Amino acid sequence: MANLFVMHTSASLTINENASSDVPLDLNDSLDRIAPEGPHYRHVDEGSDDMPAHVKSSLMGASLNVPVRQGQFAMGTWQGLYLNEHRNHGGSRKVCVTIQGQKRSNGRKYQSSRW
Repeated sequence: MANLFVMHTSASLTINENASSDVPLDLNDSLDRIAPEGPHYRHVDEGSDDMPAHVKSSLMGASLNVPVRQGQFAMGTWQGLYLNEHRNHGGSRKVCVTIQGQKRSNGRKYQSSRW
């Protein structure tokens, strides 16, 4: 099992359909309707997009658990991992990944692959 945790309060992680390039656009549009920018927030120290970004991050979540099978994420055919940036001009982001599980019984290692 892999735990992924985004180490920021204005970004989030989610698993969703990865076949259509419209999905992230629709997700963003939906979140903008739920938590729009505007003068109705008290926390405006870091800009008008900061508090809506915190709300969106809380709704989407900062962590995911993903099963690992044969050294790779065990996800559905159409599933993909999304790192969601909720600020208008967000900076670099860090994701902490923790792996739990058992070593292969024969001692061999899986070939590394990029995900």
